[in-house]
Amino acid sequence: MPEAQRKILVTSALPYANGSPHMGHLVEYIQTDIWVRFQKLRGHLCTYVCASDSHGTPIMLKARELGITPEALTDGYSQEFVNDFGDFGVDFDNYHTTHSRENEQLVGSIYATLRASGDIYTRTIEQSFDEKEGMFLPDRFVRGTCPVCKTEDQYGDACENCGATYSPEDLIDPVSVLSGTKPVKRESEHYFFKLSEYGERLRQWMKDATLDRNVVAKLDEWFEAGLQDWDISRDEPYFGFKIPGTENKYFYVWLDAPVGYMASFQQLCDRDETLDFDDYWNTDSEAEVYHFIGKDIMYFHTLFWPAVLKGAGYRTPSSVFAHGFLTVNGQKMSKSRGTFIKARTYLDHLNPSFLRYYYAAKLGPTIEDIDLNLEDFVARVNSDLVGKLVNIASRCAGFISKRFDGELAAALPDEALFAQFAEASETIAGHFESREYSKAMRQVMALADQANRYIDENKPWVMIKDADKSAEVQQICTQGLNMFRSLMVYLTPVIPAVADDARAFLGESSWHWRDASTPLLGSRINKFKPLLTRVEAEQVQKMVDQSQENAVVPEAEVKDDFISIDDFMKVDLRIARIEQAEPVEGADKLLALTLDVGDSKRSVFAGIKAAYDPATLIGRHVIVVANLAPRKMRFGVSEGMVLAAGPGGEDIFLLSPDEGAKAGMRVK
Repeated sequence: MPEAQRKILVTSALPYANGSPHMGHLVEYIQTDIWVRFQKLRGHLCTYVCASDSHGTPIMLKARELGITPEALTDGYSQEFVNDFGDFGVDFDNYHTTHSRENEQLVGSIYATLRASGDIYTRTIEQSFDEKEGMFLPDRFVRGTCPVCKTEDQYGDACENCGATYSPEDLIDPVSVLSGTKPVKRESEHYFFKLSEYGERLRQWMKDATLDRNVVAKLDEWFEAGLQDWDISRDEPYFGFKIPGTENKYFYVWLDAPVGYMASFQQLCDRDETLDFDDYWNTDSEAEVYHFIGKDIMYFHTLFWPAVLKGAGYRTPSSVFAHGFLTVNGQKMSKSRGTFIKARTYLDHLNPSFLRYYYAAKLGPTIEDIDLNLEDFVARVNSDLVGKLVNIASRCAGFISKRFDGELAAALPDEALFAQFAEASETIAGHFESREYSKAMRQVMALADQANRYIDENKPWVMIKDADKSAEVQQICTQGLNMFRSLMVYLTPVIPAVADDARAFLGESSWHWRDASTPLLGSRINKFKPLLTRVEAEQVQKMVDQSQENAVVPEAEVKDDFISIDDFMKVDLRIARIEQAEPVEGADKLLALTLDVGDSKRSVFAGIKAAYDPATLIGRHVIVVANLAPRKMRFGVSEGMVLAAGPGGEDIFLLSPDEGAKAGMRVK
């Protein structure tokens, strides 16, 4: 009996719009997309919305540093998110931004309701204030020594070493990350949400939401420590929505960010008449609402968010699904090791289906971290996807096309074997439903092994030599292709691009989950084209190398400060003559330049390989920073910096002085 259609709304945590998406981000969006695609394949009305988290102090400061508006900054990153996630097959039904009309209206309405009911009140508090910058500092903009374990250079709200939580004033020797000065204390009136009065209502929601036991354990710790009222306001300067009735107070980003889920859905409803906002968000809604998040933001999604929704008269989430972090080769992602890999860097070198499958093979429903071991990645992709899965089709398709005019047999020779593939349907569906993706992948690959054994045992390449066994070959290959087809239906949520190609090869316009249990017989298939090729270790190494090249400045040395005119006057800009230029072995972007700067010769690495033929650079004059401290790189030591302009890639333009300039002349 077919399952009744469910109405499901799904979200991923909103990516913060002040940096590019990377491999860590993709864990969540791929995990969510797999679940959504599975629900749609089962015939449910499943809607997936997301948005850019576009408010807060970090965005305001980064935009100021770049000399652009916060809107321009977040619009640029939003487009990058959409492009990169889309190229990984993440298929949002709607993608929006928290800096939107819909979000401002919803946040204002929620605030008014909570204020009217007495759930929001004001209180004067003391905050850290940077006198040099003239602004109050968010907790994470104060750093100092942990008061518990004495580890240096920790954030003002929590220690990364021992896990202790505290206030910025508890830090030993606190400093502002903006100016490097010691913050002072100043009073300010703030707005608070009465989270402390929602304990019993939140405990009931926890029971109804069937949260993962590890999430429940963490929530119990927070309840035991006592729920604290939540500061939902920030002082100017701040990029966000101004609190109604105030002149210089703004909603804290963590109030309006989750409302962004609702706002994105509202925007979708406004253009799609088949969806109704109230059907999903009213307290009597029978729809399901799920949030996929990282374990680092559980506090906001399992305490603040459901409490705010209850207080404002909306339904609460059906559940919140938290996942762990990503490590690469067993360690935190590192720019210096080349394992802090941007999404686009991966796409420059590797097929996104490989990563989707590898993550699926690792993911479960818990908050345990998963590891992207690059050596294992190559081995598993080649073994499972190429050696097992695609191999089934490639071993059978040629016989059907060449000997039987592309026509499948009218019957299966081993219906009992196909029945095993069909009977696995509900077990595999159960694994997908409970987000036990790794179990689903193991079962699919175990079935792929069975299919390959069947082909090995029947040897159609031997039988085809006997004219009397021609019909048997057609049936055996039809059996093989139907087993392959069932597996591809099961893997459609995981590797949708490969599934689309497989479906086209089999001559079908669409698939539903139930199709895996019904064989395709007597129909005509198309000529088989390779669905995937092996991933080579060299491709992975190039990806790592590119990530290392992009990490010119180590993370610990990155500064957000502006420099003074006095600092700028220290820069020694000189005209240099290029005496030698050649590619750097093992680097995709770098050229090794030997420069004559007048009083000495310098070796400099420049990322201009895509724009310039080394032979054309000999004898050319360029502008170089001559007093830059030598930097040790993987390829050697760079003793300066050649100045260039342009967006990158082939569009890089060396800054050249006038003709007749001499090496060593200073640029005024």
